[in-house]
Amino acid sequence: MQRGVILINAYLKSQSQKRQAERLQEELANVGLTADILRNDAFFACVDGEIRSLLPEKYAFCVYLDKDKYMSQMLENTGLRLFNPHSAIRDCDDKMQTYLCLAGKGVPLMKTLPGLLCYEPTEPIHLQSVQRIEQEIGYPVVVKESFGSLGKNVYLAKDRAELLAVMEQLKCRPHLFQKTALSSMGKDVRVIVVGGKVLGAMLRKSDVDFRSNIELGGTGTPYKLSKSWEELCVRVAEILSLDYCGIDLLFGENGEPMVCEVNSNAFFGGFESVTGVNVAKAYAEYIKKSIS
Repeated sequence: MQRGVILINAYLKSQSQKRQAERLQEELANVGLTADILRNDAFFACVDGEIRSLLPEKYAFCVYLDKDKYMSQMLENTGLRLFNPHSAIRDCDDKMQTYLCLAGKGVPLMKTLPGLLCYEPTEPIHLQSVQRIEQEIGYPVVVKESFGSLGKNVYLAKDRAELLAVMEQLKCRPHLFQKTALSSMGKDVRVIVVGGKVLGAMLRKSDVDFRSNIELGGTGTPYKLSKSWEELCVRVAEILSLDYCGIDLLFGENGEPMVCEVNSNAFFGGFESVTGVNVAKAYAEYIKKSIS
């Protein structure tokens, strides 16, 4: 029986992530694959003239449920097959990098400006930058930290005073400015893709926040995707070389899909409950087929 490892974050506190790893472990066993669940806190690879694996076993594969891009690259460079591959983890974890990878490839995106890099906390915000954001994007403007998940570290600035406050708060951290999809306030569609196939979709809505994340109070219901929406999601996963992902789509002004974010380690517990789709089973079957 081939043995693999499921790596989770070193400082894991989320029960959702813990349960995600356990569900994958269960479904991998059902297709004849053994997988150990390990916290990514034991320095499982090192650079010593070359990159050496320090994993306790010689594993056939790794389901990488962390976002540590250094360890993912190190492990992949030792020859270990990662699900998802290092490049996909790296490009999805950084939201601005995700947009850069998708731009120019026929993927509909909201207008986005990268946050300016600031190395000195006492440096004042430049008025010219504020004016350019107002000119190109307008209010309200969505401001996102480049790194974050579950809808956290995303802000809505409705006027210059609020924008200046957020810019001051984030100026020494990677972030971006994005046009607000007014027609999609408080709602989006989460789509799960495994192995280039759409498993299903969930409409998420919130009556209390402009963000629709279930973790922030949103609710989910099954959603039927059109063929064009499915094709878009498959295309996004292909561009980013993703084995597994959750893609968040916004509703454009005319109801067209707009790619909001792509999550390489999207939680699927809520999705399974809402849609009845066994995501873990599909992912396990895909892994089995990929390494056979």
